Amino acid sequence: MRKSIRNVEFSFEDPTLTHYGGMFIFQRFCRKLELRRILQRSVCWKRRTSIYHPADLILAILYTMIAGMRRISDTRILHYNNCFQSLLGMENFPQPSTLREFLKSLTPSELKGIIRVHDLLRQKMIAVSIPLTSLIFDLDSTVLPVFGWQIQGAKIGYNPAKRFRPSYYPVLCFEGHTRDSWYGVLRPGNTQPVTIAPAFWAAVKKKIPKYLYRIRMRADSGFYDHKFIELLDAQGIEYAIVADMTAPVKEKIQSLRYHTFRKGGWQAAQFTYQPYRWERPHRFIVVRRPKPESQEEELQLRLWKDRDYFYQVFISNLILTPEGVWHFYKKRARVELDIRELKESFPLGKIPTNSFLANEIHFHLTLLGYDLVNWFRRFCLAGKWRYATLETLHRELLVLPARLVHSGRKNQLKLPPGYIHQKLFYQAIKKIEKISTH
Repeated sequence: MRKSIRNVEFSFEDPTLTHYGGMFIFQRFCRKLELRRILQRSVCWKRRTSIYHPADLILAILYTMIAGMRRISDTRILHYNNCFQSLLGMENFPQPSTLREFLKSLTPSELKGIIRVHDLLRQKMIAVSIPLTSLIFDLDSTVLPVFGWQIQGAKIGYNPAKRFRPSYYPVLCFEGHTRDSWYGVLRPGNTQPVTIAPAFWAAVKKKIPKYLYRIRMRADSGFYDHKFIELLDAQGIEYAIVADMTAPVKEKIQSLRYHTFRKGGWQAAQFTYQPYRWERPHRFIVVRRPKPESQEEELQLRLWKDRDYFYQVFISNLILTPEGVWHFYKKRARVELDIRELKESFPLGKIPTNSFLANEIHFHLTLLGYDLVNWFRRFCLAGKWRYATLETLHRELLVLPARLVHSGRKNQLKLPPGYIHQKLFYQAIKKIEKISTH
């Protein structure tokens, strides 16, 4: 057995080292997208007396999010990481207080510009991908508890995990084919999705390319409202939305004739019903399954139950069988994983300031960072890596020891010779070079 080294001298003097060597490949992707140029030219930045351009500070926030730093205070470890700074094109990395004060200094017009940049990039990526002829929108919401009673816009509302604690309530829209975030709004914790659904949908609709001819939507019961659903009917939007289990609905589903469509006793049926104050009858789909034997599994199911079954009811105008509507809707479960990744791998749940506007800007930067990673996976990686979580990318690709050296008038990033994903690294670089965004 080889003996371990006993006598070691050490010093803190090599500025060329980094443990974020893999971020080079992601930075190359962002350069290909011309992210800095778009940020500089598409946002009307307010004049500031700072050594940093606002676009560089935005990039610093985005890169640190993707590098796994979920809090602005975590970026303090980058002040001695000259290699990381060189990749960003900065002589030194801004202090956490500088980043926080920058967020608080941004204006509503600059926020609109950041959202516009996100939209421009999304249009670019749609243009370079396989042309889509339809879109599926998955609408959902979540709760972000805040720790502090002086945070602007935080209100006490629905919060099953942290009762009576103020929170924010983001409403989100993802595209079902690509999993791109299409739109999002940050709202106080006492917001009800139905109150903002028409305005939210109007904002989503503005971002839809003109050539698409079919739009479908999946949403939970938070969007079950006659004004919203009748609006979708008028616009020819197809949908499957979870319905509220009102007393008339519960009464109707007890008298239906069900047919079995899946092993395990899964059954489906349908009925037509016009709820109170609705303009016309609508089609309702009912899916039920026997109660599970496991009490733990029963507690995990958030469905209405009677003595023998769990029930779920949808309102839908899709031209599908009842079981077809259920199969279409169940793919929406992916949105739960997307939101979990935003909370666990991205800083969605980390509120950086006590200013609502600054927190709203940070929220939209988080969505932009999420999409940048999503596009990087989709266009630069292959096989199973296209579905890897950001946590996996951190572990296997981005957090990689490296040394940046200057030799022969060239910059060289020296990586470990035994790195097991060298082939993936080279393939990604080749794919990045082939991307055409013009």
